[in-house]
Amino acid sequence: MKTVVHLSDVHFGRVDDAVVSAIVPLVHSLQPDVVVVSGDLTQRARPEEFRAARRFLDGLPGPQIVVPGNHDVPLYDVAKRFGSPLANYRRYISEDLEPFYADNEIAVVGINTARSLTFKNGRVNEEQMRRLHDRLAPLDDSLTKIVVTHHPFDLPEGFDPKHLVGRAAQAVEVFLRAGADVLLAGHLHTRHIASTATRYPLHSRSALVVQAGTATSTRSRGETNSFNRIVSDGERLEVEHWAWEPGEGRFQPVSSQTFAWAAAGWQAAS
Repeated sequence: MKTVVHLSDVHFGRVDDAVVSAIVPLVHSLQPDVVVVSGDLTQRARPEEFRAARRFLDGLPGPQIVVPGNHDVPLYDVAKRFGSPLANYRRYISEDLEPFYADNEIAVVGINTARSLTFKNGRVNEEQMRRLHDRLAPLDDSLTKIVVTHHPFDLPEGFDPKHLVGRAAQAVEVFLRAGADVLLAGHLHTRHIASTATRYPLHSRSALVVQAGTATSTRSRGETNSFNRIVSDGERLEVEHWAWEPGEGRFQPVSSQTFAWAAAGWQAAS
C-alpha cells in the first residue's frame, strides 16, 4: 500500500499564508510515501518567490517529485525567458527536470512541459517521450506507474482543447505502452478525474488522468484550495480530494473515488 500526496500550482508570490501554514503539517500527518508537486511553484519566476517555494518544499516530507510549470518561466524578462528560462528553477528547486522515484510498489516520473515560446500552454517532445518510456517500460507491471506533468492530458467539461498539452495524443500512446497507470497534472486550478480511454480510445489499455486544483494560491478560479491524496495497493486505487474550508481554517476530505484494476486499465469500483 502506497500513498501519494499530489499538490499543484502553489504560486508563491500570491499565496494564502493561512493555507500554507495549514497544509504543511497536514501533509506530514498523511504519511505519504511520495509528495508530488506538479508545477507553478511561483507566480512570476522571481528569485524571492523561488526561495519561498524552496522553504515550503523543505518543510514537506520526502521523497518529492517536483516539475516546473509555465509560471516558473519569466514572463516579462525576455532575455531570461528565451536565454535561460528555468535558471531560477534550477538554482532554487532542482537541476533535475525529469525526477524519478521507484520502490517495489510504485514508480513516479516527472516531465517538464513548460516552454519559452508559449505564455501558458505546454508541450511534450519526442525525446522526452522516449526517455520516459525507457524508464517505465522495463519496470515490473505490478508497480503502479505514475507520470507527472504540469499541463494536462484531459480537461474538465467546458474547457477549450487548446489547454491540452501539445502532442498529448502521441504522448499518451507512448505512456500507455510503457505501462503508465496514472497521469498527474495541474495548471487549470480545477480538480478533475477521467480515463484516457474517453479522449484517447486507440489503445488496448487505459490510465487514469488526475488533476489537482491550486494548493495554496489566492488565484482559485472559482474553486477553493485543494489537493489530492492517492492510495494504491496495485489492485485498487483511491483518489481522495481534500479542500480548504475557510470558515473552519482547515483542509478536509470532501470526496473519494475508488478504482479497481482490470485488463484494460483502472475501472470505477462499485
